Amino acid sequence: MPNSSVKLTIAFIDENLDDEEKSEEVEKLLTQIRELDEVEEVSRVTDPNPPANNKSVIAFLSHLLMAEVKLENFKKLFGFLSERLGNKPVKLTVKAPDGSEINVEASSQKQFEIAWQKAQNFLDKKQNNGENSTTDWGE
Repeated sequence: MPNSSVKLTIAFIDENLDDEEKSEEVEKLLTQIRELDEVEEVSRVTDPNPPANNKSVIAFLSHLLMAEVKLENFKKLFGFLSERLGNKPVKLTVKAPDGSEINVEASSQKQFEIAWQKAQNFLDKKQNNGENSTTDWGE
């Protein structure tokens, strides 16, 4: 698993932001993450069920962003996100190379540290025994 990729979905969940403001946050973060050499791929998440009156060929979910990074670069990406999003309410879904997932939430630097520990423990377990599960640990 040393060269396997981890997918990280970032959801902006601040109830004080409307869809347009969440979309702006996603666009800003998307631009910043694209500048990181450690990230393999980053994109907005497409809406599988776009509104019937949608005039665009592709519709995006306004509050979601997905990044893919090699396992060995995951810590750098998480640290980057902690610096940028440390005081914003977000939900992070970490998808291990085997397809299993863990969900964590954070809205402060301390919660980001806890989320990092949970994500790292989850990925370490995946590397060591290859279990297949979905875990939801919100804060």
